[in-house]
Amino acid sequence: MPAWPIVALVAAVWVAPVAWLHPRRDRRRVLVLAHYLVLVLLAGALIVASPAFILFAAIGYPLAIAMLPARLVMAGVTLTAVVNVAAQAGRGGGATLPTVLAGVALPLVIAGWHVAGEHDKRRRLVGRLRAAMAENADLNARLLGQARRAGMLDERHRVAGEIHDTVAQDLVALIGQLDAAERVRDDPARRRYLDQAAELARRSLSEARRSVRALHPEQLEDARLPEAVTRMAESWSKSSGVDLTLEITGTPVALAADVEAALFRVAQEALANVAKHARATRTGLTLSYTDETILLDIRDNGTGFTPQEPGDGFGLDGMRQRVRGVGGTLDIESEPGGGTAVAAAVPSIPAEGT
Repeated sequence: MPAWPIVALVAAVWVAPVAWLHPRRDRRRVLVLAHYLVLVLLAGALIVASPAFILFAAIGYPLAIAMLPARLVMAGVTLTAVVNVAAQAGRGGGATLPTVLAGVALPLVIAGWHVAGEHDKRRRLVGRLRAAMAENADLNARLLGQARRAGMLDERHRVAGEIHDTVAQDLVALIGQLDAAERVRDDPARRRYLDQAAELARRSLSEARRSVRALHPEQLEDARLPEAVTRMAESWSKSSGVDLTLEITGTPVALAADVEAALFRVAQEALANVAKHARATRTGLTLSYTDETILLDIRDNGTGFTPQEPGDGFGLDGMRQRVRGVGGTLDIESEPGGGTAVAAAVPSIPAEGT
């Protein structure tokens, strides 16, 4: 009984796992390569046994293109062609020039055309990806600029509201006191009106100064954000009597002034809320520097609250406006009796000149 039927049976069984290997070719490259090499050798053995198997051996060409990594496609096609030609020559006929051209050169041309086509497709894809990245970078820069301008408008509205509610009203009352004093110029009550006017003037000056300080924290005048936050946290812990764990991770970098001011004010407001409302015994503050984002987290074990319920005052809304103003996000997680966590994430916008 000739041996070729056994080899043919083995080859048929060996082809069967191709459907299973193809989806896994990127994860099991060694297994795919070994399977391909054995299949090519089996095809060569069958050609030696009978020229009818030349058609079967041609399966090596599409399998090389479909199964092997791109850099091995040419090697696989070349190996298949060489085995086919060598097997035909081994049958005793010798390899003529047409046989070599048909068996080696033509498959190599086809494989080269395929590889070149794949290379062109990848090159075009890389070009489109680079163009998309450049467009996204430009869009991101514009969005950050818009967010910062929106934040400036929010801050202006906030300051305008504070001026209207405090300084403007005090000035109106001051004018009223001066008018009253003018009407009773020779009356002993004139002194009382003037004293009240002076008090209103001093209060208005104090409010105006407070509004100016709110635009840029005094603590950041002579220090960068990590140092300012550290000083503020230590002072807060001493005055509030609440234990505070401070952690700064990553490599601190100089950030744009409005970014540092926003993060500082958020930390300041969050700790003020802890002292006023939370009745906490432990608080943690973490400032994290990453390549693209600055993260600020403030956690406490206090009484907590329901963030969805509307609150009084400017606190939480003010923190959201500040963070949104520099293109960031603010998340507040809390529940009654479960403490509170405030997490701010803002883009790492470097300071000018760095």
